[in-house]
Amino acid sequence: MNFVDAIAQNLSAAILSVEWTLQAVDEALVDVLGAVCKRERTKLLRDLFAEHATYAPPPHWLADFLRGRKFIQNAARNTSRVAVVLSPPLFTPTERFRALDIPKLATPHDLAVWLGLSDAELAWFADLRRTQAKTQIKTLQHYDYHFIPKTKGPPRLLEAPKSRLKAIQRRILREILDAVPVHAAAHGFVAGRSCVGAASRHAGEALVVAVDLKDFFLTASMARVYALFRSLGYPSAVADALTRLCGASTPQHVFDVLAPEQRHDFETRKRFEQLHLPQGAPTSPALANLVAFRLDLRHAGLARRFDAVYTRYADDLAFSGDDAFARKSRSFLAAVDTIVADEGFTLNARKTRLMRRSGAQRVTGIVVNDHINVPRAHYDQLKAALHGCVTRGPAGENRTGACDFRAHLDGRVAWVETLNPARGAKLRILFERIDWRAR
Repeated sequence: MNFVDAIAQNLSAAILSVEWTLQAVDEALVDVLGAVCKRERTKLLRDLFAEHATYAPPPHWLADFLRGRKFIQNAARNTSRVAVVLSPPLFTPTERFRALDIPKLATPHDLAVWLGLSDAELAWFADLRRTQAKTQIKTLQHYDYHFIPKTKGPPRLLEAPKSRLKAIQRRILREILDAVPVHAAAHGFVAGRSCVGAASRHAGEALVVAVDLKDFFLTASMARVYALFRSLGYPSAVADALTRLCGASTPQHVFDVLAPEQRHDFETRKRFEQLHLPQGAPTSPALANLVAFRLDLRHAGLARRFDAVYTRYADDLAFSGDDAFARKSRSFLAAVDTIVADEGFTLNARKTRLMRRSGAQRVTGIVVNDHINVPRAHYDQLKAALHGCVTRGPAGENRTGACDFRAHLDGRVAWVETLNPARGAKLRILFERIDWRAR
């Protein structure tokens, strides 16, 4: 390797170690080569950013681009002015994640190739120009927006990624996020775990405490999402692109379809406008679980100190223990509140419930007093609906307007069979007696 090649590669490494902006790259040039002629630097920057306006190019391309520049030749004649710099960005996971079988991507260009995109397409889907929070043109938006009514308060905003972005997110989920282990206490959106498993951990306890996190996805820290991708080994530019591919910035005008009394408060709307985990993206549940790892770790440790059990199903936190735990429940809840605030989340205080064995104890909607069971009211309602289908025909019983009422009832019966096989068998007999040809 001649000295011109060495300088080109050295300078390429220096440029790729800084933020991809005109000012940062210009400063890197000066740091390595000294006060190179401003006119030459300006021409180089203009040509470089004309080729790669939004994301840094691969190291080998940049080295080739620099090699033919006149001031590189001049630098080769004045070796004292050339500083030693770090190596180009490398995929370097932390010790905890070193054994994971995930794509090894060192540059945004590598990420684009892995996703089957051009560099420009990657920049568009990652919203590098920050246009998504402002545009009112539907065809330029990456998400479709739908409001789902809630029993109380403003409706829930569902942000569904459009087909191409959804395919990108699914690949990130399948080939990166699914490989990352979550805390043992997390039961929601984890393969092999379920709300049934979470509920069963609390069966037969003297006291069950249920706590709800407010706006779980919206308040999950995107800084921690970025830190997660960095810990997995991705250099800064790649981690930033992955974070933005999994995030959303919601335009304020989306809320204009709501009546004034239904709209979210100003602070909530501003949070939506900032980059956040969208409820509706396939990557959001997995990322929320991973972002909540420290939350789970601290709550699990707190529960152990109180001889209690802790589980989390999405935004539903549950703790349970014996009579000694029940006597300390006030101080315990104060500690939970502190941990939740420390980790950047917010408790929905009106949904906190302390349930003793003398009443119904429920975790994720499942009764856990002595063993997991279906709530009696749910069982009675379903039994009555099945009986009506048998005696009067199924058409008149489809009061919720289910598209496939047969599959709907079949799923509800199967749910009861999972929680209480004896009761489920009785319902199954009724289900099999329904004449689905009846009108």
